[in-house]
Formats: sequence, structure tokens, C-alpha cells
Amino acid sequence: MPLKYTVNQESKNNRARLGLIRTCRGTIETPVFMPVGTQATVKTMTPQELEELGAEIILSNTYHLYMRPGSDLIAEAGGLHDFMNWQRPILTDSGGFQVFSLGDLRKISEQGVQFRSHLDGSKHFISPEKSIQIQMDLGADIIMAFDECAPYPADYEYVRESSALTTRWAERSKKAHNRADQALFGIVQGGMYKDLRRQSISELLELDFPGYGIGGLSVGEPKEVMYEILEDLIPHMPADKPRYLMGVGSPDCLLEGVLRGVDMFDCVWPTRLARHGMVITKEGNMPIRNSSYARDFKPIEEDCPCYTCRNFSRAYIRHLLKANEVLGIRLTTIHNLAFLMYLMQDIRQAIANDNLNEFSREFLSRYNGKK
Repeated sequence: MPLKYTVNQESKNNRARLGLIRTCRGTIETPVFMPVGTQATVKTMTPQELEELGAEIILSNTYHLYMRPGSDLIAEAGGLHDFMNWQRPILTDSGGFQVFSLGDLRKISEQGVQFRSHLDGSKHFISPEKSIQIQMDLGADIIMAFDECAPYPADYEYVRESSALTTRWAERSKKAHNRADQALFGIVQGGMYKDLRRQSISELLELDFPGYGIGGLSVGEPKEVMYEILEDLIPHMPADKPRYLMGVGSPDCLLEGVLRGVDMFDCVWPTRLARHGMVITKEGNMPIRNSSYARDFKPIEEDCPCYTCRNFSRAYIRHLLKANEVLGIRLTTIHNLAFLMYLMQDIRQAIANDNLNEFSREFLSRYNGKK
């Protein structure tokens, strides 16, 4: 078995749960946040630094690696793990979200998607079979079925047809997949329509994937709408398989997702935030480039044990960012990723203690500035 999922504890007061995902390359404690290494690197971070932060799995992007340097080159290098020197588990997305975000540069058909490269305008075509072949070349431990991510907003009929296409593509993805050391997940679509979401998971269950992604959320809709969709959908998802909310990573969404039964998350948000001079704190996000921190010699957070907070002041980090020094972005990235890693540890401990409701209320009140 390329993947085995075990539920170790379920909360008595909500849908949160503790679990373990066992893969050929290691075990992952859930709920888990996966740092994103789009181009086979988590921006500014070395694999050793990610391990020191406690990252058990990272995500890389099929579309971007297909475009550059090419999945054939990565296969020749021995696969993604050897290419980037990361020996713990990797998840690759199908490339669907990136292809569909190209807008006018792409054209969808039953067969797949024809698109022009965002790099040089060259023409390409990705089908479910092609996406799976790329991901088999990359050699990730968990891969995703090719799907269409419907835009927001979108009318009911468009989303209905899009979701049905995703189901057909999922079936083709499963038929194309033949690598025994990989686990292939299906992706639930259906936009913001609860009945279409339920229909999507019902159809995917017939294909019996070892895990299920929840796609097409956090695409511009209000967070409350996303929470409503999760509230309605997750009871229809199998209890013995991991549930992966794709592209979500802010602290409030992590907590709200876990409370509703989500096991896995990923997002570029913390590293992107870091590159824009914003750091995550328990009091909310801090714009550390602001002049108010020019003579602030405290760490980003007094009680944060990350390398950045143990060694450097807000004033120094602000100076580096204002001077366009690469170290500044590295330090903000280390802190932001560490913050989410520590938060997930605290969430898992709160589930174990069966007090996640109380922990969430206290954390969110402080984070949202309502102390």
C-alpha cells in the first residue's frame, strides 16, 4: 500500500481528529500544514531548515515543473526527491488550478486543456493522462487527479457541467495511473453549490481513491461561504480516508477547517506574505517594513522559539527588507512557516486534550484583535 491512513482520536465536541498518514517515505501527523515548494523549492528555504521546522511533507507544482525544467529531466535525475534533496514525503497537485488560472491563454475541452505557456507563449496540451504521466515522472508520494477548478462566481449550470467533467477526468486519471509507490487522490468540485459538492463526492467515492482533495474553495468567496460548504460536505466524505483542503493556509482558516474535519492543508500564503514584509503573530499580521519598527529591538514574538525570533530584532529585519537584502526575506519566511508549524502542533495537542473549541476561541479572538 502506497498510503495508509489511521484515525487515532476524534473530538467529542466537533469534527476535528488526530491521524497518521503512512507513506513509503515517512509518516505524517494530521492535521498537517504542507509548505509549498512550487518550483521544487520552498522559497528561500533549504531542505534542512524545513526539517528543523518540523515539516513532514511539502507540496510541489506539476504545471510549473512541467514547464521548467521539464518532468523528463527530473525523472532522469532520479525523481523529485533526489532532484531537490528532500527525502520526506511530497505531494504534487495536478496542475489543473494553474492551467485554469491562465484565463484567456487556455481552452478547455473534453479531452483536456490547450494553453499557452506563461513563460514564452508556446502551445501545450495537458489531459488527465498527461497530468498523471508528469506526476509519475516526478515521483511524488501523493498525487492528484486532473480537475477543473470552476471560477468564482459561476452560475449553477456551468459548475454542474464543470464538476461532471472533473468526475470523468478523475476516472481517466485513475486508469492512467500505474505507479505502485504513489497514492492518487480525487478532487471534489462543485463550486459554492452544496448539492453539487455532495454529488461530486458521491461520484468520486465509486472510484475509491485513498484520499480526497477539496478543490475550488478559497478562490475569492467570503470565508463564511467556504466554512458553510465544508460544514455540509465533510459528513459525506469517508471517515477512514484523509481530507485535504487545497490552497488554504491562514491561521483562522486552518482552525476553522480542522474544527470541521479537514486533515491536510497547503498554501503559498505564508511565504508570499513574508516576501512582502508581513509576518504572522498571535496578535495578527505585522507589517514589519513600517517605520514604527525602525527602533523596535524586540523579536517578532517574545515567546516564539524560531531561529528568527531567537536571534534578530524587528528593527534589524526591517533594515534588511528596506535594503533589499535576501536575508530579510529568509528570516520572515522562517518565522511565518515556523508559526504555522507550531500552530498545527498546538492544534493537535488541543485535539488530544479535547479542548480545541476553547483553544480556537482564545486564539481567534486574539489573532483578530478582539482581546
